[in-house]
Amino acid sequence: MFHAPSHCSSASGDMAQLLDMLAQSCSRPRYAFMLLTLIADVARPDGSAGPVVRHEGNLIPLRDWLCDALTPMAHRDPRRIALVERVRDDMRKAGQLTNDPGRDDPLIQEEVLIRARASGKTNLSRAASELVRAGLLKRHYQGYRVDHLNRGAQRQAVYTLMGRAKALMPMTTARAVPTRAPRQGELFAS
Repeated sequence: MFHAPSHCSSASGDMAQLLDMLAQSCSRPRYAFMLLTLIADVARPDGSAGPVVRHEGNLIPLRDWLCDALTPMAHRDPRRIALVERVRDDMRKAGQLTNDPGRDDPLIQEEVLIRARASGKTNLSRAASELVRAGLLKRHYQGYRVDHLNRGAQRQAVYTLMGRAKALMPMTTARAVPTRAPRQGELFAS
């Protein structure tokens, strides 16, 4: 087990302990760390993120945003290159291509994005489950009917950073959480 030197500050000690937890509890610790970091980037002061994220003026489901944000990590991956070629072949066989690269390339990239998102959601769910088991993430679903632990019925994922994972949140956000709930009759919470 990794032990931080005694001269490390509390924050860096927390980070070292978080990395140690990820190494012990996740099959892909680097991917899990990137996932937690992205969630921390969009988390509210209580550590929760989702069900939607504002991106480029649009609201998109958190899981879609996370998949899209992690996609650049796969651009040079041989599997990603093979996926582009597989999509090109599938679309050519289906008669969907015009042999005009200016028109075909955007169609191919859109289909690659759809397929990569589907695959990415599987990877994301697997990593999130490992993080939930490690006590670093809480997951529930929110949406159309009622908040619920299980997905379905047009519900979207909400992730909440827990325990040592909260060390990834910006200090200004972490400090914004009130130390106690205001009591009835108080005009201003301290």
